[in-house]
Amino acid sequence: MKYISPGSWFSLEYPDSWHEFEDTESSFLFYNPDVWTGNFRISAFQGSDSHYAKDCIAYELQQTDGAEYRRVGAWECAYSVETFQEDGNRYSTHLWVTGKDSISVECSFTVRLGDDISVAERIIRSLKLRAENDSLWKDIIPVRVLEISLINEAYEWAVSVIKKQLSKDFTAGKKDIINLQAIIDSGRFGNEQSAVWKKFGIVFGAILVNEIDGMAWVTVIDGKKEFPALRFLDTDLIVYPSEIIWEEKRKNRSCSLEAVYERVISAVETVLKREK
Repeated sequence: MKYISPGSWFSLEYPDSWHEFEDTESSFLFYNPDVWTGNFRISAFQGSDSHYAKDCIAYELQQTDGAEYRRVGAWECAYSVETFQEDGNRYSTHLWVTGKDSISVECSFTVRLGDDISVAERIIRSLKLRAENDSLWKDIIPVRVLEISLINEAYEWAVSVIKKQLSKDFTAGKKDIINLQAIIDSGRFGNEQSAVWKKFGIVFGAILVNEIDGMAWVTVIDGKKEFPALRFLDTDLIVYPSEIIWEEKRKNRSCSLEAVYERVISAVETVLKREK
């Protein structure tokens, strides 16, 4: 699985059975939630000059007891390990400080004492950094924690609006398209309120995910734009929920969610026929 950090500082590849989980603002956490084999964390830091990464490696080698030089793939690293005990169990945290030019990267992998760390080294080997003057990346990756938060916030807000205005529950099923349409057509919100229409679009996306097997949230990286979208299986069928309603409203046109739903269903059927 590929991961691109917010702002496209770095990318890496992690095992298919792993997922990203919420951590600190500057750290990104990955692990297998079903069979725990360790927590992998990564942080990236921007320095003021092209020697910053090498200076960080040198500092780590000088200041950390037991730190040693180690090459992992193409990356020169300062490597160290620290053991600790928690709830009667012994663990070790392996730390690699690496980077390139003005970007320093810290990777850690916490496992039970003595467990294999090769999976962490494979992730580090896949690491890519984007320098400030490099071309911006364009890609589609599994949905990140950042976009999941945006989806959840939009969903909770829209559900509360529907509950308040229509006194009806919202479960993101096909039957709820009627309620969502009623709110859109109510005149409560102005056509220029893009944030509102994008939130309602994301809620419509939640209906598509629940009703169409194989439809899942992804994160689209398009240069400086990074936003949630939907992808059907591993195909080129991409749906942009945040734009569905807003695209019509900003042109002062009505939007039929039922018609959009049917178009998406038709597109899915076309893809399935093509894949057979």
